[in-house]
Amino acid sequence: MGPTRKPNVCRRLSRRALGFFSRDAGVVQRTNLGILRVLVCQESTKFKNVWTTHSKSPIAYERGRIYFDNYRCCVSSVASEPRKLYEMPKCSKSEKIEDALLWECQVGETLHNPSDYKSSLIAVTAHNWLLRISATTGKVLEKVYLASYCKFRYLSWDTPQEVIAVKSAQNKGSASARQAGIQQPVLLYLAVFHVLPFSLVGILEINKKIFGNVTDATLSHGILIVMYSSGLVRLYSFQAITEQFMQQKLDLGCACRWGGTTGTVGEAPFGIPCNIKITDAPPLLFEVSSLENAFQIGGHPWHYIITPNKKKQKGVFHICALKDNSLNENLPTVTASGRVVKKSFNLLDDDPEQETFKIVDYEDELDLLSVVAVTQIDAEGKAHLDFHCNEYGTLLKSIPLVESWDVTYSHEVYFDRDLVLHIEQKPSRIFSCYVYQMVCDPGEEEETTNRSYEKE
Repeated sequence: MGPTRKPNVCRRLSRRALGFFSRDAGVVQRTNLGILRVLVCQESTKFKNVWTTHSKSPIAYERGRIYFDNYRCCVSSVASEPRKLYEMPKCSKSEKIEDALLWECQVGETLHNPSDYKSSLIAVTAHNWLLRISATTGKVLEKVYLASYCKFRYLSWDTPQEVIAVKSAQNKGSASARQAGIQQPVLLYLAVFHVLPFSLVGILEINKKIFGNVTDATLSHGILIVMYSSGLVRLYSFQAITEQFMQQKLDLGCACRWGGTTGTVGEAPFGIPCNIKITDAPPLLFEVSSLENAFQIGGHPWHYIITPNKKKQKGVFHICALKDNSLNENLPTVTASGRVVKKSFNLLDDDPEQETFKIVDYEDELDLLSVVAVTQIDAEGKAHLDFHCNEYGTLLKSIPLVESWDVTYSHEVYFDRDLVLHIEQKPSRIFSCYVYQMVCDPGEEEETTNRSYEKE
Protein backbone atom coordinates (compact mmCIF):
# COMPACT_ATOMS: atom_id res chain seq x y z
CA MET A 1 0.00 0.00 0.00
CA GLY A 2 1.19 3.47 -0.83
CA PRO A 3 1.06 6.50 1.45
CA THR A 4 -2.44 7.85 2.08
CA ARG A 5 -1.54 11.40 3.06
CA LYS A 6 -1.85 13.85 0.17
CA PRO A 7 0.90 16.52 -0.01
CA ASN A 8 -0.49 20.03 0.27
CA VAL A 9 0.78 22.45 -2.40
CA CYS A 10 -0.25 25.61 -0.54
CA ARG A 11 1.65 24.59 2.58
CA ARG A 12 4.76 23.63 0.62
CA LEU A 13 4.80 26.96 -1.22
CA SER A 14 4.41 28.85 2.05
CA ARG A 15 7.26 26.91 3.67
CA ARG A 16 9.47 27.55 0.64
CA ALA A 17 8.78 31.32 0.78
CA LEU A 18 9.64 31.37 4.49
CA GLY A 19 12.98 29.65 3.87
CA PHE A 20 12.15 26.35 5.54
CA PHE A 21 14.05 24.46 2.85
CA SER A 22 17.81 24.30 2.45
CA ARG A 23 19.36 26.97 0.26
CA ASP A 24 21.07 24.22 -1.68
CA ALA A 25 19.90 24.51 -5.29
CA GLY A 26 19.33 20.76 -5.59
CA VAL A 27 16.97 20.71 -2.58
CA VAL A 28 14.98 23.67 -3.91
CA GLN A 29 14.74 22.06 -7.34
CA ARG A 30 13.50 18.77 -5.87
CA THR A 31 10.94 20.66 -3.80
CA ASN A 32 9.70 22.51 -6.88
CA LEU A 33 9.40 19.28 -8.85
CA GLY A 34 7.55 17.66 -5.94
CA ILE A 35 5.04 20.53 -6.05
CA LEU A 36 4.69 20.14 -9.82
CA ARG A 37 4.09 16.40 -9.47
CA VAL A 38 1.20 17.06 -7.07
CA LEU A 39 -0.29 19.59 -9.49
CA VAL A 40 0.07 17.22 -12.45
CA CYS A 41 -1.63 14.32 -10.69
CA GLN A 42 -4.46 16.09 -8.86
CA GLU A 43 -7.97 15.38 -10.09
CA SER A 44 -8.79 18.95 -11.15
CA THR A 45 -5.79 19.15 -13.51
CA LYS A 46 -6.48 18.54 -17.18
CA PHE A 47 -4.21 18.27 -20.19
CA LYS A 48 -5.68 20.26 -23.07
CA ASN A 49 -4.81 19.88 -26.75
CA VAL A 50 -3.70 23.48 -27.32
CA TRP A 51 -2.47 23.15 -30.89
CA THR A 52 -1.86 20.71 -33.73
CA THR A 53 0.30 21.02 -36.82
CA HIS A 54 1.23 18.91 -39.84
CA SER A 55 4.40 18.71 -41.93
CA LYS A 56 5.84 16.91 -44.93
CA SER A 57 9.24 16.63 -43.26
CA PRO A 58 10.15 14.89 -39.97
CA ILE A 59 9.23 16.61 -36.68
CA ALA A 60 11.58 16.34 -33.69
CA TYR A 61 11.19 17.34 -30.03
CA GLU A 62 13.89 18.20 -27.50
CA ARG A 63 13.54 19.96 -24.12
CA GLY A 64 10.63 22.29 -24.87
CA ARG A 65 11.58 22.88 -28.51
CA ILE A 66 9.88 21.43 -31.59
CA TYR A 67 11.95 21.27 -34.77
CA PHE A 68 10.50 21.32 -38.29
CA ASP A 69 11.92 21.20 -41.80
CA ASN A 70 15.01 19.16 -40.88
CA TYR A 71 15.79 21.33 -37.83
CA ARG A 72 15.70 24.54 -39.89
CA CYS A 73 12.70 25.93 -37.98
CA CYS A 74 12.44 25.87 -34.17
CA VAL A 75 9.15 26.45 -32.32
CA SER A 76 8.61 26.76 -28.57
CA SER A 77 6.23 24.19 -27.13
CA VAL A 78 5.75 26.21 -23.93
CA ALA A 79 3.33 28.81 -25.32
CA SER A 80 -0.39 28.08 -25.74
CA GLU A 81 0.09 28.57 -29.48
CA PRO A 82 3.11 28.01 -31.75
CA ARG A 83 5.81 30.61 -31.08
CA LYS A 84 8.70 30.57 -33.53
CA LEU A 85 12.08 30.91 -31.85
CA TYR A 86 14.03 31.08 -35.10
CA GLU A 87 14.08 29.99 -38.71
CA MET A 88 17.37 29.40 -40.48
CA PRO A 89 17.83 30.45 -44.13
CA LYS A 90 16.47 28.06 -46.75
CA CYS A 91 19.00 25.60 -48.13
CA SER A 92 19.23 22.95 -50.82
CA LYS A 93 18.53 19.30 -50.14
CA SER A 94 22.26 18.60 -50.31
CA GLU A 95 22.83 21.02 -47.40
CA LYS A 96 19.99 19.98 -45.08
CA ILE A 97 20.58 18.86 -41.49
CA GLU A 98 20.59 15.06 -41.27
CA ASP A 99 20.68 14.64 -37.49
CA ALA A 100 21.09 16.77 -34.37
CA LEU A 101 21.70 16.64 -30.61
CA LEU A 102 20.90 19.23 -27.96
CA TRP A 103 23.94 20.31 -25.95
CA GLU A 104 23.04 22.05 -22.69
CA CYS A 105 26.11 22.40 -20.47
CA GLN A 106 29.03 20.30 -19.32
CA VAL A 107 28.89 19.35 -15.67
CA GLY A 108 31.64 20.85 -13.52
CA GLU A 109 33.41 22.65 -16.37
CA THR A 110 34.33 26.35 -16.39
CA LEU A 111 33.62 27.75 -19.86
CA HIS A 112 35.47 30.59 -21.57
CA ASN A 113 32.52 32.69 -22.77
CA PRO A 114 29.26 33.51 -20.93
CA SER A 115 27.36 32.61 -24.13
CA ASP A 116 28.78 29.07 -23.90
CA TYR A 117 26.50 28.39 -20.94
CA LYS A 118 23.48 28.66 -23.26
CA SER A 119 22.11 25.61 -25.07
CA SER A 120 23.39 24.67 -28.52
CA LEU A 121 22.22 22.33 -31.23
CA ILE A 122 24.96 20.08 -32.60
CA ALA A 123 24.10 19.06 -36.15
CA VAL A 124 25.53 17.13 -39.09
CA THR A 125 24.54 18.20 -42.59
CA ALA A 126 24.06 16.26 -45.81
CA HIS A 127 27.25 17.81 -47.22
CA ASN A 128 29.36 16.64 -44.26
CA TRP A 129 29.60 19.76 -42.11
CA LEU A 130 29.46 19.43 -38.33
CA LEU A 131 27.80 22.53 -36.87
CA ARG A 132 27.17 24.02 -33.44
CA ILE A 133 24.08 26.22 -33.61
CA SER A 134 22.62 28.55 -30.99
CA ALA A 135 19.45 26.88 -29.67
CA THR A 136 17.81 30.28 -29.16
CA THR A 137 18.77 32.21 -32.32
CA GLY A 138 19.75 29.60 -34.92
CA LYS A 139 23.12 31.30 -35.47
CA VAL A 140 25.99 29.00 -36.47
CA LEU A 141 28.63 29.25 -33.72
CA GLU A 142 31.14 26.63 -34.92
CA LYS A 143 31.60 24.59 -38.07
CA VAL A 144 33.90 21.72 -39.03
CA TYR A 145 34.17 20.06 -42.43
CA LEU A 146 34.34 16.31 -41.85
CA ALA A 147 35.46 14.56 -45.03
CA SER A 148 34.70 13.75 -48.66
CA TYR A 149 35.49 10.00 -48.59
CA CYS A 150 32.18 9.03 -46.95
CA LYS A 151 28.77 10.45 -46.05
CA PHE A 152 28.31 11.23 -42.34
CA ARG A 153 24.69 10.97 -41.30
CA TYR A 154 24.10 10.11 -37.61
CA LEU A 155 24.91 11.74 -34.26
CA SER A 156 25.01 10.17 -30.81
CA TRP A 157 26.54 10.86 -27.42
CA ASP A 158 29.55 8.80 -26.45
CA THR A 159 29.70 10.59 -23.09
CA PRO A 160 26.50 12.66 -22.58
CA GLN A 161 27.08 16.40 -23.00
CA GLU A 162 30.84 15.88 -23.41
CA VAL A 163 31.83 13.60 -26.30
CA ILE A 164 29.93 12.96 -29.54
CA ALA A 165 30.22 10.26 -32.19
CA VAL A 166 29.36 11.09 -35.80
CA LYS A 167 28.59 7.92 -37.75
CA SER A 168 28.71 7.59 -41.52
CA ALA A 169 26.19 5.80 -43.70
CA GLN A 170 27.22 2.22 -44.39
CA ASN A 171 29.46 1.72 -47.40
CA LYS A 172 27.52 -0.47 -49.83
CA GLY A 173 29.89 0.04 -52.75
CA SER A 174 28.87 0.81 -56.31
CA ALA A 175 26.12 -1.16 -58.08
CA SER A 176 28.62 -2.60 -60.55
CA ALA A 177 30.92 -3.72 -57.73
CA ARG A 178 28.03 -5.43 -55.95
CA GLN A 179 27.00 -7.20 -59.16
CA ALA A 180 30.55 -8.40 -59.58
CA GLY A 181 30.55 -9.71 -56.02
CA ILE A 182 33.16 -7.22 -54.84
CA GLN A 183 32.67 -6.26 -51.19
CA GLN A 184 33.93 -3.05 -49.65
CA PRO A 185 36.13 -3.87 -46.65
CA VAL A 186 35.24 -0.67 -44.75
CA LEU A 187 31.65 -0.79 -43.46
CA LEU A 188 31.49 2.68 -41.88
CA TYR A 189 33.42 5.47 -40.13
CA LEU A 190 33.04 6.95 -36.65
CA ALA A 191 34.26 10.52 -36.05
CA VAL A 192 34.69 11.35 -32.36
CA PHE A 193 34.82 14.87 -30.89
CA HIS A 194 34.87 16.64 -27.56
CA VAL A 195 32.34 19.47 -27.64
CA LEU A 196 32.57 23.17 -26.81
CA PRO A 197 34.70 23.96 -28.54
CA PHE A 198 34.92 21.08 -30.99
CA SER A 199 38.11 19.12 -30.37
CA LEU A 200 38.97 16.09 -32.48
CA VAL A 201 39.66 12.73 -30.88
CA GLY A 202 39.92 10.90 -34.20
CA ILE A 203 38.12 9.14 -37.05
CA LEU A 204 37.93 5.33 -36.82
CA GLU A 205 37.15 2.95 -39.67
CA ILE A 206 35.19 -0.27 -39.05
CA ASN A 207 36.85 -2.80 -41.33
CA LYS A 208 35.39 -6.24 -42.10
CA LYS A 209 38.89 -7.63 -42.54
CA ILE A 210 39.42 -7.03 -38.82
CA PHE A 211 35.95 -7.55 -37.31
CA GLY A 212 34.54 -10.12 -39.73
CA ASN A 213 31.06 -9.91 -41.24
CA VAL A 214 30.00 -6.98 -39.03
CA THR A 215 26.62 -5.33 -39.73
CA ASP A 216 26.81 -2.20 -37.53
CA ALA A 217 28.88 -0.43 -34.90
CA THR A 218 28.49 2.42 -32.44
CA LEU A 219 30.29 4.12 -29.58
CA SER A 220 28.94 4.55 -26.05
CA HIS A 221 30.71 5.56 -22.81
CA GLY A 222 34.14 4.83 -24.25
CA ILE A 223 33.08 1.38 -25.49
CA LEU A 224 33.12 0.39 -29.16
CA ILE A 225 30.07 -1.84 -29.70
CA VAL A 226 30.21 -4.07 -32.79
CA MET A 227 27.14 -6.00 -33.99
CA TYR A 228 26.61 -9.02 -36.24
CA SER A 229 23.62 -10.43 -38.13
CA SER A 230 23.61 -13.52 -35.88
CA GLY A 231 22.74 -11.31 -32.88
CA LEU A 232 26.28 -11.38 -31.52
CA VAL A 233 27.43 -8.17 -29.79
CA ARG A 234 31.12 -7.53 -29.04
CA LEU A 235 32.61 -4.79 -26.86
CA TYR A 236 36.05 -3.17 -27.16
CA SER A 237 37.81 -0.33 -25.34
CA PHE A 238 37.90 2.73 -27.61
CA GLN A 239 40.71 4.26 -25.55
CA ALA A 240 42.86 1.14 -26.01
CA ILE A 241 42.15 1.18 -29.74
CA THR A 242 43.06 4.86 -29.97
CA GLU A 243 46.33 4.39 -28.09
CA GLN A 244 47.36 1.38 -30.17
CA PHE A 245 46.17 2.24 -33.66
CA MET A 246 46.12 6.05 -34.04
CA GLN A 247 48.42 6.82 -36.97
CA GLN A 248 48.79 10.54 -36.29
CA LYS A 249 47.32 13.01 -33.79
CA LEU A 250 45.31 15.66 -35.64
CA ASP A 251 44.15 19.05 -34.37
CA LEU A 252 41.35 21.11 -35.87
CA GLY A 253 42.56 24.25 -37.63
CA CYS A 254 46.14 23.03 -37.97
CA ALA A 255 48.03 22.37 -41.19
CA CYS A 256 48.42 18.71 -42.10
CA ARG A 257 50.06 16.65 -44.81
CA TRP A 258 48.31 13.36 -45.49
CA GLY A 259 48.69 11.01 -48.43
CA GLY A 260 50.55 13.54 -50.49
CA THR A 261 47.96 16.26 -49.93
CA THR A 262 48.35 19.29 -47.69
CA GLY A 263 45.46 21.14 -46.06
CA THR A 264 43.92 22.48 -42.85
CA VAL A 265 42.24 19.90 -40.60
CA GLY A 266 38.50 20.49 -40.42
CA GLU A 267 38.33 22.93 -43.31
CA ALA A 268 37.01 22.27 -46.83
CA PRO A 269 38.05 20.65 -49.04
CA PHE A 270 40.73 18.86 -46.96
CA GLY A 271 38.48 17.79 -44.08
CA ILE A 272 39.71 15.22 -41.55
CA PRO A 273 41.71 12.14 -42.63
CA CYS A 274 40.85 8.76 -41.11
CA ASN A 275 43.65 8.57 -38.58
CA ILE A 276 42.62 5.46 -36.57
CA LYS A 277 43.01 2.30 -38.66
CA ILE A 278 42.95 -1.02 -36.82
CA THR A 279 45.47 -3.47 -38.27
CA ASP A 280 45.08 -6.36 -35.79
CA ALA A 281 42.16 -7.66 -33.74
CA PRO A 282 41.94 -5.47 -30.60
CA PRO A 283 41.49 -7.08 -27.16
CA LEU A 284 37.89 -8.23 -26.65
CA LEU A 285 36.27 -6.97 -23.44
CA PHE A 286 32.97 -8.84 -23.58
CA GLU A 287 30.56 -10.57 -25.97
CA VAL A 288 26.95 -11.73 -25.74
CA SER A 289 24.20 -12.90 -28.10
CA SER A 290 20.90 -10.98 -28.16
CA LEU A 291 17.86 -10.80 -30.44
CA GLU A 292 18.22 -7.96 -32.96
CA ASN A 293 21.47 -6.96 -31.18
CA ALA A 294 19.44 -5.42 -28.32
CA PHE A 295 22.01 -4.66 -25.63
CA GLN A 296 22.32 -2.09 -22.84
CA ILE A 297 24.77 -1.86 -19.98
CA GLY A 298 24.88 0.18 -16.77
CA GLY A 299 24.01 0.21 -13.08
CA HIS A 300 26.09 -0.42 -9.98
CA PRO A 301 27.33 -3.07 -9.75
CA TRP A 302 27.48 -3.45 -13.54
CA HIS A 303 24.58 -5.24 -15.21
CA TYR A 304 23.52 -5.63 -18.83
CA ILE A 305 20.12 -6.06 -20.46
CA ILE A 306 19.48 -8.37 -23.42
CA THR A 307 16.62 -10.11 -25.19
CA PRO A 308 17.18 -13.88 -25.54
CA ASN A 309 18.20 -14.61 -29.14
CA LYS A 310 14.98 -16.33 -30.19
CA LYS A 311 12.10 -14.74 -32.13
CA LYS A 312 9.50 -16.00 -29.65
CA GLN A 313 11.37 -14.12 -26.91
CA LYS A 314 10.82 -10.70 -28.52
CA GLY A 315 9.67 -8.24 -25.85
CA VAL A 316 11.37 -10.23 -23.05
CA PHE A 317 14.34 -8.64 -21.31
CA HIS A 318 16.93 -10.37 -19.14
CA ILE A 319 19.02 -8.40 -16.66
CA CYS A 320 22.34 -10.13 -16.03
CA ALA A 321 25.35 -9.40 -13.84
CA LEU A 322 28.39 -8.45 -15.91
CA LYS A 323 30.86 -10.22 -13.63
CA ASP A 324 29.40 -13.74 -14.03
CA ASN A 325 26.49 -13.43 -16.55
CA SER A 326 24.03 -14.58 -13.87
CA LEU A 327 20.36 -13.69 -14.45
CA ASN A 328 18.87 -11.33 -11.86
CA GLU A 329 15.41 -12.76 -11.17
CA ASN A 330 14.41 -9.81 -8.97
CA LEU A 331 14.38 -7.26 -11.82
CA PRO A 332 11.90 -8.65 -14.35
CA THR A 333 10.73 -5.59 -16.27
CA VAL A 334 12.56 -2.69 -17.90
CA THR A 335 11.67 0.23 -20.15
CA ALA A 336 13.10 0.78 -23.62
CA SER A 337 15.51 3.31 -22.08
CA GLY A 338 16.93 0.66 -19.77
CA ARG A 339 15.41 1.86 -16.50
CA VAL A 340 14.16 -0.87 -14.17
CA VAL A 341 10.42 -0.66 -13.55
CA LYS A 342 9.15 -1.62 -10.11
CA LYS A 343 5.61 -2.57 -11.24
CA SER A 344 4.71 -5.40 -13.56
CA PHE A 345 2.36 -4.98 -16.51
CA ASN A 346 0.12 -7.74 -17.80
CA LEU A 347 0.13 -7.14 -21.54
CA LEU A 348 -3.31 -7.77 -22.98
CA ASP A 349 -3.89 -9.65 -26.21
CA ASP A 350 -4.60 -7.58 -29.31
CA ASP A 351 -8.33 -7.98 -28.78
CA PRO A 352 -10.24 -4.97 -30.22
CA GLU A 353 -12.30 -4.80 -27.04
CA GLN A 354 -9.24 -4.63 -24.79
CA GLU A 355 -6.30 -2.32 -24.31
CA THR A 356 -2.70 -2.86 -25.32
CA PHE A 357 0.27 -0.96 -23.97
CA LYS A 358 2.21 0.66 -26.83
CA ILE A 359 4.75 2.98 -25.17
CA VAL A 360 6.21 2.83 -21.66
CA ASP A 361 8.61 5.52 -20.44
CA TYR A 362 9.88 7.13 -17.25
CA GLU A 363 9.73 10.84 -16.35
CA ASP A 364 12.77 11.08 -14.09
CA GLU A 365 12.16 14.59 -12.77
CA LEU A 366 8.66 13.77 -11.50
CA ASP A 367 9.39 10.09 -10.76
CA LEU A 368 6.36 9.00 -12.78
CA LEU A 369 5.92 6.08 -15.14
CA SER A 370 4.00 7.01 -18.30
CA VAL A 371 2.10 4.37 -20.28
CA VAL A 372 0.26 4.82 -23.58
CA ALA A 373 -2.68 2.42 -23.74
CA VAL A 374 -4.64 1.93 -26.98
CA THR A 375 -8.09 0.48 -27.63
CA GLN A 376 -8.73 -0.54 -31.24
CA ILE A 377 -12.41 -0.42 -32.24
CA ASP A 378 -13.18 -1.14 -35.90
CA ALA A 379 -10.71 0.92 -37.99
CA GLU A 380 -10.13 3.63 -35.38
CA GLY A 381 -8.04 3.40 -32.26
CA LYS A 382 -8.29 5.63 -29.19
CA ALA A 383 -5.40 6.16 -26.80
CA HIS A 384 -4.87 7.56 -23.33
CA LEU A 385 -1.68 8.37 -21.42
CA ASP A 386 -1.57 7.01 -17.87
CA PHE A 387 0.74 8.19 -15.08
CA HIS A 388 1.73 5.60 -12.48
CA CYS A 389 3.60 6.04 -9.22
CA ASN A 390 7.03 4.58 -9.90
CA GLU A 391 7.43 3.39 -6.30
CA TYR A 392 4.08 1.65 -5.78
CA GLY A 393 2.74 1.21 -9.33
CA THR A 394 -0.62 2.81 -8.54
CA LEU A 395 -2.48 4.69 -11.26
CA LEU A 396 -2.41 8.43 -10.46
CA LYS A 397 -3.71 10.10 -13.62
CA SER A 398 -5.21 9.22 -17.00
CA ILE A 399 -5.14 11.66 -19.93
CA PRO A 400 -7.28 10.90 -23.01
CA LEU A 401 -5.72 11.81 -26.35
CA VAL A 402 -8.31 13.46 -28.60
CA GLU A 403 -6.79 12.32 -31.90
CA SER A 404 -7.36 8.81 -33.23
CA TRP A 405 -4.49 6.31 -32.96
CA ASP A 406 -3.70 4.05 -35.90
CA VAL A 407 -1.51 1.18 -34.68
CA THR A 408 0.01 0.79 -38.16
CA TYR A 409 1.55 4.30 -37.97
CA SER A 410 4.79 5.26 -36.24
CA HIS A 411 4.23 7.14 -32.96
CA GLU A 412 6.34 9.01 -30.40
CA VAL A 413 4.88 10.38 -27.16
CA TYR A 414 6.80 12.74 -24.85
CA PHE A 415 5.79 13.64 -21.29
CA ASP A 416 7.95 16.54 -20.13
CA ARG A 417 6.89 18.14 -16.84
CA ASP A 418 3.63 19.96 -17.72
CA LEU A 419 3.68 19.05 -21.42
CA VAL A 420 2.50 16.05 -23.41
CA LEU A 421 3.48 15.88 -27.06
CA HIS A 422 2.44 13.25 -29.63
CA ILE A 423 4.29 12.96 -32.97
CA GLU A 424 2.74 10.69 -35.59
CA GLN A 425 4.12 9.58 -38.95
CA LYS A 426 1.46 8.68 -41.50
CA PRO A 427 1.97 7.02 -44.90
CA SER A 428 3.59 9.07 -47.66
CA ARG A 429 5.77 10.82 -45.04
CA ILE A 430 3.05 13.02 -43.55
CA PHE A 431 3.95 14.02 -39.98
CA SER A 432 1.55 15.36 -37.36
CA CYS A 433 2.30 16.96 -34.00
CA TYR A 434 -0.27 17.27 -31.18
CA VAL A 435 0.65 19.46 -28.20
CA TYR A 436 -1.10 19.14 -24.83
CA GLN A 437 -0.51 21.49 -21.90
CA MET A 438 -1.45 21.25 -18.26
CA VAL A 439 -4.51 23.31 -17.29
CA CYS A 440 -5.76 23.70 -13.73
CA ASP A 441 -9.39 24.64 -13.04
CA PRO A 442 -9.08 27.58 -10.58
CA GLY A 443 -12.42 26.87 -8.92
CA GLU A 444 -11.75 23.19 -8.37
CA GLU A 445 -8.17 23.88 -7.34
CA GLU A 446 -9.20 26.45 -4.71
CA GLU A 447 -11.79 24.09 -3.28
CA THR A 448 -9.31 21.19 -3.25
CA THR A 449 -6.58 23.33 -1.66
CA ASN A 450 -8.91 24.61 1.10
CA ARG A 451 -10.06 21.11 1.94
CA SER A 452 -6.47 19.84 2.00
CA TYR A 453 -5.25 22.79 4.07
CA GLU A 454 -7.93 22.21 6.73
CA LYS A 455 -6.69 18.66 7.15
CA GLU A 456 -3.11 19.72 7.92
